[in-house]
Amino acid sequence: MPAILHWLSNLLPTNPIAVRIVSGGSKRSRHLLLRAGYLAIMIAVLLIGLVGGDGSMKQLATRGATAFWVVATGQVLLICVLTPIFMAGAIVQEASPRTWDILLTTPLGNLQIVLGNLFGRLFFILALLLSTLPLFVLTQFFGGVPGRAIAMSYAIAASSALVVATTAVTLSVTRSAGKRAVLVFYAAVVMYIFATYAADAYARTQAAIGIGSGATRTTLFTAFNPFLALESALRSTSYVPYAPSDVPFPPFAPLYTSPAVSFCLIAVTVSFLLIVWSTVRLRVIGTRGPQVSMLKALVGAGASAGGTRQSRRVGSNPIAWRERMLRTQSFGGLFGRWAFLALGACVGFVLCGLHRQGVMDGAQLRLALLGVVGAEIVVVLLTAVSLSATAVSREREDGTLDILLTTPIQPGPYLAGKLAGIVQFLIPMLAVPFVTLGSVAIYVLSNGFGGKGAMIMTAQTGLNTVQLPLIFPEGAILVVVQLVAATSFAIMVGLQWSLRTKGTIGSVMAAIGVLGAIGLVLGGCATAFGANVPYVGAAMTAMSPLNMLAAVVDPPMAISGSLDNVPAARTSLVIGTIAASICFGAACFAMHAAMKKNFMMTVRRLAGTN
Repeated sequence: MPAILHWLSNLLPTNPIAVRIVSGGSKRSRHLLLRAGYLAIMIAVLLIGLVGGDGSMKQLATRGATAFWVVATGQVLLICVLTPIFMAGAIVQEASPRTWDILLTTPLGNLQIVLGNLFGRLFFILALLLSTLPLFVLTQFFGGVPGRAIAMSYAIAASSALVVATTAVTLSVTRSAGKRAVLVFYAAVVMYIFATYAADAYARTQAAIGIGSGATRTTLFTAFNPFLALESALRSTSYVPYAPSDVPFPPFAPLYTSPAVSFCLIAVTVSFLLIVWSTVRLRVIGTRGPQVSMLKALVGAGASAGGTRQSRRVGSNPIAWRERMLRTQSFGGLFGRWAFLALGACVGFVLCGLHRQGVMDGAQLRLALLGVVGAEIVVVLLTAVSLSATAVSREREDGTLDILLTTPIQPGPYLAGKLAGIVQFLIPMLAVPFVTLGSVAIYVLSNGFGGKGAMIMTAQTGLNTVQLPLIFPEGAILVVVQLVAATSFAIMVGLQWSLRTKGTIGSVMAAIGVLGAIGLVLGGCATAFGANVPYVGAAMTAMSPLNMLAAVVDPPMAISGSLDNVPAARTSLVIGTIAASICFGAACFAMHAAMKKNFMMTVRRLAGTN
C-alpha cells in the first residue's frame, strides 16, 4: 500500500481509537435501545402524519409533504438531543488526565487522536441518520417531497451533529471540561437555539408575495440555527429567502439568499477550525500540570488559597449544608449563578425600555419574553437535573458515600438534605424568571410609565372580542411558584436515578429522558386542554412551566378556550398553580418515602462499583 493511503487509512478507517469506540459502543444495550427508540419515534410520527384525509392524490401529496416536514424537524431535534449523549464519553472519560497521559505515550499522532475521538462517536449519530432514509424515500411515493429537500434535510442534520460533536471533542482534548460540564454543554446548546430563534423572530419582515399570505423573509440569523435553516429549505413559500438584488446587507448576501447551504458551510468551517485547534494544542495541553488562575487566587479559591477561616454553623441537616457549600466554593459556580441573575434583570429592563420607546410593539415584546424566559426555565431545570443526578453517584464514584454511611446519618435526612441543599443553591437561578417577568409586570401595572407602547391587547374568542393586559402581572409570581415545585420534582427524579445508577453520566441521561417524557406528556395535555376546555384547561396549564409561561404572557395562544371570562381565567391560573404545587409536593414526598425505604438495599447492591 502506498504511504499516503496507509496514512489516510490510519486517520479514520483503521484508526485504533475509532475502532475501539465503535466496537465497544456497538455491544452496549443502551446504544441499541437509543437507536431502536429513535427509529420507532420517527416511524410513529410519519404514520400519524399520513393518517386522515379523503384519500385523493392531492390530499396524499399534501399529507406527505406535511409528514416529511414534521419528521425532518423531529430528526434535527432528536439529533441535537442525542448528539451530546453520545459525545458525553468524549467530554468525561477522555478528559481524565490519566487517559490523556496514556494516549500521549502511544505512537498515535495528534490528528489521529482527535479524529478517532470525534468520528468514533459521531459514527453512531450518522448511523441514526441513515436509518431513517427508507422513511424519507417512502414519502416520495405520495408526492410533494422533492429529492433535493430530502438531501438538504440530511445535510442540515449531519452538519448540526458535526459541529456539536467537534465542540465536545474540543472540550475534551483541551481539558476544559469535566463531569459537571456535560449539562453545561447541554444548556449552552439550548440557550443558543433559543436565542437565535428569538432574534430571528424579532428581525423578520413581511414578504410581498401576496396579500394576506403571511409569508416572511429570512434574516441574518437564519443561517445560524438548524431549525430556521431547515424551515427556509422546506417551506420556502412561507419563509422566503431574499433575491440577490434585494439583500439588505450585500456583504452577507449568501446568508439571506441560501441560508440552508450557508448553515452547512458555517458548521463545516467551524468544525474544521475546532479540529485544527485541538490538533495543534493537544501536546501542549497534555504537558500542563494543574494550574490556578490569577482570578481564583485573588478571590481565595483553588489550590493556592491559604489561611484559615472561622467555623460555620451547619444547621439542623449537615447534608444540606455540605451540598450547598460544595457547589458554592468554586468561583465558576458562584459567578455563574449571580451573572445569570444579573442577565435576567437586564433583559427585563431592556425589553421594557424598547417597548416604552416604541421600538418594539406588544406582540414582539411577548414573543421576546417567551423566548428569553423559556430559555431561562429550561436552563434552571437542566441545572437542577445535572446537580441532583450526580449528587449520589458522584459520591459513590469517589468513595465519599462509603464514609458517609459509617456516620449516624439516616437515609431520610440524607435524601432530604440533598434536596434542600440543591434547592438552596439554585435560589439565585430560580429568581431569574421572576426578575425578568417581574420587571415587565411592574411596567404593565404602572401603565408603561407614560411611554409610547400600547399596554392593552385585543383577542378574538369566538364571536367576542376581549381586551387583555400586555401580560398578566400576577404571572411573575405564578411562574416562579410553579417553577419551584417543578424543580423540586426534577431534583427528586434526578436523586432517584443517581441512587440507582452507578455512574454519573448514566444517571444524568436517564433522568433527562424521564423528565423529557413527562414534560412532553404534561405539555401536550396542557396545550390541548388550554385551547379547548374552559377554565379547567387554564388550570391545567400550571402542570408545565413552559405552558404556564405561555398562559401568562400570551393567553390567546395558550388558554384561548377560557378567555370569554378573563377574571375567571386568571382565577383558574391561580387555582391551577396551587393544585400543581400540591401535586408536585405529594410526588416528591412519595418518591422520598420510596427511596428512603430502598436506600440501604440499593446502596449495598452497587457498593464497590464506579
